[in-house]
Amino acid sequence: MSELEIPDLCLVVLVGASGSGKSTFGRTHFKATEVISSDFCRGLVSDDENDQSATPDAFDVLNYIVGKRLAAGRLTVVDATNVQPDARKPLVALAREHDVLPVAIVLDMPESLCAARNEDRADRNFGAQVIRRQRDQLRRGLRSLQKEGFRTVHVLRTPEEAAEATITRVPLYNDLRHETGPFDIVGDIHGCRAELEALLTQLGYVLERDDQGRAIGAQHPERRAVFVGDLVDRGPDTPGVLRLVMGMVRTGNAFCVTGNHEHKLLRALRGRNVQVTHGLAESLEQLAAEPAEFRAAAQEFMDGLISHYVLDGGRLVVAHAGITERFQGRASGRVRSFCMYGQSTGETDEFGLPVRYPWANEYRGRAMVVYGHTPVPSPEWVNNTLCLDTGCVFGGTLTALRYPEKEIVSVPAAEVYYEPAKPFPANPDAAEPVAQRDPGVLDVTDVLGRRVLETAYQKRIGVREENAAAALEVMSRFAIDPRWLVYLPPTMSPVATATAEGLLEHPDQAFDYFRAEGVDSVVCEEKHMGSRAVALVCRSLDAARARFGAPGDALGAVWTRTGRPFFGETLTAEVVDRIRAAAEKAGLFDELGSDWLLLDGELLPWSVKAEQLLRDQYAAVGTAARSALPAAATALAAAHESGLDVSALLERTRSRADNADAFAEAYRRYCWPTDGLDGVRFAPFQVLASAGHAHHKQPHDWHLSLADRLVESSDGFLAPTGRLPVHTTDPVSVAAAVEWWTELTARGGEGMVVKPAANLVRGSRGLVQPGLKVRGREYLRIIYGPDYTEEHHLSRLRQRGLGHKRSLALREYSLGLEALDRLARDEPMWRVHECVFAVLALESEPVDPRL
Repeated sequence: MSELEIPDLCLVVLVGASGSGKSTFGRTHFKATEVISSDFCRGLVSDDENDQSATPDAFDVLNYIVGKRLAAGRLTVVDATNVQPDARKPLVALAREHDVLPVAIVLDMPESLCAARNEDRADRNFGAQVIRRQRDQLRRGLRSLQKEGFRTVHVLRTPEEAAEATITRVPLYNDLRHETGPFDIVGDIHGCRAELEALLTQLGYVLERDDQGRAIGAQHPERRAVFVGDLVDRGPDTPGVLRLVMGMVRTGNAFCVTGNHEHKLLRALRGRNVQVTHGLAESLEQLAAEPAEFRAAAQEFMDGLISHYVLDGGRLVVAHAGITERFQGRASGRVRSFCMYGQSTGETDEFGLPVRYPWANEYRGRAMVVYGHTPVPSPEWVNNTLCLDTGCVFGGTLTALRYPEKEIVSVPAAEVYYEPAKPFPANPDAAEPVAQRDPGVLDVTDVLGRRVLETAYQKRIGVREENAAAALEVMSRFAIDPRWLVYLPPTMSPVATATAEGLLEHPDQAFDYFRAEGVDSVVCEEKHMGSRAVALVCRSLDAARARFGAPGDALGAVWTRTGRPFFGETLTAEVVDRIRAAAEKAGLFDELGSDWLLLDGELLPWSVKAEQLLRDQYAAVGTAARSALPAAATALAAAHESGLDVSALLERTRSRADNADAFAEAYRRYCWPTDGLDGVRFAPFQVLASAGHAHHKQPHDWHLSLADRLVESSDGFLAPTGRLPVHTTDPVSVAAAVEWWTELTARGGEGMVVKPAANLVRGSRGLVQPGLKVRGREYLRIIYGPDYTEEHHLSRLRQRGLGHKRSLALREYSLGLEALDRLARDEPMWRVHECVFAVLALESEPVDPRL
C-alpha cells in the first residue's frame, strides 16, 4: 500500500492520459467539492463535457474557481490530463500566487489499459493515437515536474498501486495551532548571551549547563519560549546563544523562527558569496573557534528554521519581520522572504538602510502578530501587532512578551556591543508597550465598505456597504465616545404568531420553539417598561484610564441599543457612580476579580429616552382620536335616533373610541414624571463582561443572582427583575408561566422575555435564539395602533413574517458575543469596534420595526 503525503493546504494536480483513472482517484480520495474537473467546466460553458471547442473557456472557469478556493485557504484538486508543461504552468502560477504548495499525483498507467477504458465509454470516441500522444507527452515531462515548481511528485504506475494508495494530509511545518501556550516570546538577541540568560531567569526558566558551565538549555515548569529569530551576528557570543536556543528547541522547551541574519550566516557557512557586513564577520570569527561538530549542528539547526509559526488555534502568529494576514499559514518563497525581511518600499534612508513598508499600520487580522527585525526604543502595539526588537545589541534592552497575559519583561543590555548605522535611542526603563494608535480615533477603513466578519458563533457575517455608511453616520453624529462603546445588544425576535383568539402573541409559541430546539429549561423574565440600556462601570479612575482611556475623566458610560447617550455628562456620571457604589457594596468587583463591569439592563421609564416620540407620535394620535371619535359617535347617535340607518358605522366608531382610550392608557403607563434622576431606575439583568472574562456561558440564574445583589446593595436606584423558571416539557410548569404572563399583562405590564436557562445554547441548526419576547395584548396596541385588535386587522397581522427578523437577531447576537470575547481578551479596541459597528450597520436592514 502506498501512502501519499500531501500538505493540508495545497494544490493537487492530477496528471495522466485519458482513461488513466484520474477522476476515479479524485472521487475516492477527496471531497466532491475539492475536485475541479476540466470536463465539468467544459460542460458548464457548453452543455457538453466533450466539446473540445469549449476548452479555452472551460479552463478560464477552472482557473477562476481554483483561484477562489486557494484564496479561501481550501485544498483543491485539478482533474485534467495536464500532460503538457503548458497546461501545468498556469496551475503552478496559481499556487504561487496564493502561496500554497503545488503537488503532482501522476497516474502513469499502461497504454493498453487507458485504451480499453476509453473503448467502454461511449463519450470517448477518439482513437488510440490520442492516448499514445498523451502518454508520450507525459513521459517526456515526468522528470521535469519538480523543476516546473511541484514541491512533491507522487507517481502511480499500475492500477493496483492506484487502488491501494492512501492519501495522508499533513499539517504544514508552520501549523502549530494545537500548541496553546502559555508562551514567552523573545525578541532579537544578536549574540547577547548574558542578557538572554538573565531574561530567561527572570521569566522563571531554569538554565541547564554543561561541564564547562555553558548554558545548553532551559526549561520552565509551565511555559515555553518562542524566539523571533536574529539570534546571531553583532553581539559578543553568537555560539553561546545558538547553543542555548538549540538545546531548548531540541528538548521541546522552545520554538524558533528564522531571521534574516540566520539566513545570511547559513549561506556564508556554506561558502556562498555574501557580503560580510552587519555583524556577520563577528559570527564567522566566533564560530571558527568552535569544533566542527558544533558548526555542523548549527548549520543544520538554522537550515531547519521555519518562516513563521501559527499558534494557539490561529490566535497568535510569530514571524521575524512580521507577516500580513494573507500570508499566515501559507508556504512559499514569497512568504518566507516577507517573514525574514518585511516589505521594502525600494528606497533607502539617509543612513543607507532600506525603507520598510509599514505593514502593521494596515494590519486588520484576527491573529496577534509578534515580531522583531526593526529595533524600537520600547515595544509598540500597532493594531494587533507587537515589535519586540528593542535593540539589545545596540545598548537597549532584551525584551519578551508573556502570552496570553500580554505582559512585557525586559532586561537592559550590559553595554553597547555594536554601533548601529542609524542612531538608536536606547530606553532601558521602558517596560510597558505603548499604544501607537489612539483608541478614541476610529479609522474609517475599519468599518467602511462591504465587510465580512468572522465570529466564533456564526462563521461569516456580511455587512453591506450602504448599511456600513449608515452606521458611520450614526456613530459619528450621535454616539457616545467610542472608547466606551464596546457592545451593542442584539435585536430580539418576537414569538411566532399566536393561535389564541384575539391575541397576536402568546407564551405557548415561545415554549414550542425552545422545546423543538431541545431546550428543556428556560427562564421567563419580566419585560420592563423602559429602554434597553448598557452600563459600563469602572471601579476607579485609574482602572477607567488603563482599559478605556477614561474620556472626560469619567468612570464609565450608559448608552442605548444604538449607542446613544441617555443623559448629559453630569447625570451619566451620577448613574455610573450609583451603580459603582452598589457593585462595591455587593462585593462584585472583588468576586469577579475585575476593576470594571459591563451590565445589560433596562432604564425606566421609557419616556427618559422616548419622550419626544411619545409626545409627537403616540400622544398626538391618542389626543386626536379621543377628540374626534366621541364627537363623531355623538353625531352618529343623533342621526340614528332620527331614523337614519348608521348603526354599523356608529358601532364601529364607538369601538374605535374605546380603542383610542385603551391606546392612551397603554402608552401612559410608560411615562411618569422625572426630575434629573428622581423617578429614574435601572434594572440590571446580565453581567456581560468583566476584566478577562465574557460571561455568556454562565446560566441566567447566575446573572440574575448577581443582579439581585446589586439591587439589594443599591440606594433604590436599581430595580429588580421578576422571573420564573419553566420546564418546557412539563405542562404544569408551562401553565404556571402562562398564568404569570397573563397576570403581568393584565395589570399593565409589557410582557416577558423567554430565554434558555443555560444562556448560550446551540441546537441542531446552530445557535438558538437568546430570547423571544412575548408582549401583552394592550402593549401591542402601542406598536400596531389603537384598532389592531379588530379581527380584520388581526387576520392581516397574523401573516407577518419572522424569518428575516430572527436571522437578524442571531447575526447581531453572534457579533455581540464576539465583541465581548475580544474585549475580554484585551484585544485592541478597533477589533471590538468592528463588531459593534457591524451590529449598528445591521440595524439598517429593512425589517418591520414593529416586530
